[in-house]
Amino acid sequence: MLAFNGQAFAHADSRPEVEIKAQKLTDGIYVLFGQGGNIGLSVGNDGVYMIDDQFAPLSDKIKATVAEITDQPVSYLINTHWHGDHVGGNENFAKGGTVIVAHDNVRQRMSTGLEMSSLGRKVEPSPEAALPVITFDSELSLHLNGDEMRVYHVAKAHTDGDAIIYFAKDNVLHMGDTYFNIGYPFIDVSSGGTVDGYIAAVEKGLSLANDDTQIIPGHGPMSNKKELAEFGVMLKDLRSSVAKLKDKGMSLEDVLAAKPSAKYDEENGKNFIKPDQIVTFIYKTL
Repeated sequence: MLAFNGQAFAHADSRPEVEIKAQKLTDGIYVLFGQGGNIGLSVGNDGVYMIDDQFAPLSDKIKATVAEITDQPVSYLINTHWHGDHVGGNENFAKGGTVIVAHDNVRQRMSTGLEMSSLGRKVEPSPEAALPVITFDSELSLHLNGDEMRVYHVAKAHTDGDAIIYFAKDNVLHMGDTYFNIGYPFIDVSSGGTVDGYIAAVEKGLSLANDDTQIIPGHGPMSNKKELAEFGVMLKDLRSSVAKLKDKGMSLEDVLAAKPSAKYDEENGKNFIKPDQIVTFIYKTL
């Protein structure tokens, strides 16, 4: 079973001290940090458009923080994937008139629930009001607030329903959980995540970014193309190391004992995902 700290999967109402902090990135784009996935926010003449919404008990705090920036309501909400630390507030926002947008598989996962074996927990189906009402297959564009918001599906990465969002004019990229800027990433095998898909998602992000792009990771502080590239190099190296051992016919237990992630563990193996866990994800999805 994976052991996650409170920021990722615990219930937000067990952390009453959580504060929602806003950081201005451009004249119209903000990032909100709290408990759970980082929130992207677009503010302008066309209204307020948000990316992810953390946990349900934090909705009022999130709305209050948005209200400090603008007096407009949240018109659209884009979910980067289906995990509760990113979609937990959906129902609360939808009841206020917010239109929820996500990949087809996000609605499917939320509708049916899932046994998340890697977390040792069962996720029940979401209420109808929490489900995305606009879904897409591969990509879509939203022409809002003087920018072009491009939403891309990246297949079988963190999950099978991940989306990354690029604001072309503002040059801001939200990677969702296809980028953990806090160490090793969580590859949700039970939700269709794979190491190859994860690497491909990072490559997609790098293809959209330039040296001036401000990158919002799913978790962790703001980042940039150089750091995202380094994250991608690490993942490729880990994949290669695990693949070489697996190709020799070694069992998962033997591969774990060989410690193929050792050179990265000090810097990356002390947060959400521990060394044995990232190696297991990679081994199982090769």
